[in-house]
Amino acid sequence: MESKTVTPLEIKQADEQTLSIKWQDEHVSAYPCSYLRRLCRCAACIDEWSGQSRVDPDQIRKDVYPIEIQSVGRYGIRMNWSDGHTTGIYTFEYLREICPCEICRSKIVRD
Repeated sequence: MESKTVTPLEIKQADEQTLSIKWQDEHVSAYPCSYLRRLCRCAACIDEWSGQSRVDPDQIRKDVYPIEIQSVGRYGIRMNWSDGHTTGIYTFEYLREICPCEICRSKIVRD
């Protein structure tokens, strides 16, 4: 992925249930917080050997939100979630890859 597409200019809580990232290429990604929480790839959420989810997505509350968003080096963020989860790191590359907008989803289908 090009560095312009995975370099955030701004990361903010757009509203109570949406995290927004404006990327260097001017694309804006709007992530429902519960969507991001369900897609956590940390070892507590995903089995390292099998790749299977350890968390039932239906058990993650739809109103979950980040209490705190921390920078992790120059490559990602970590969120302390309202449900107590704190171990997941979301790389900027992964966040761009999982952008739920129609434009990004259609690129995944074509690739």
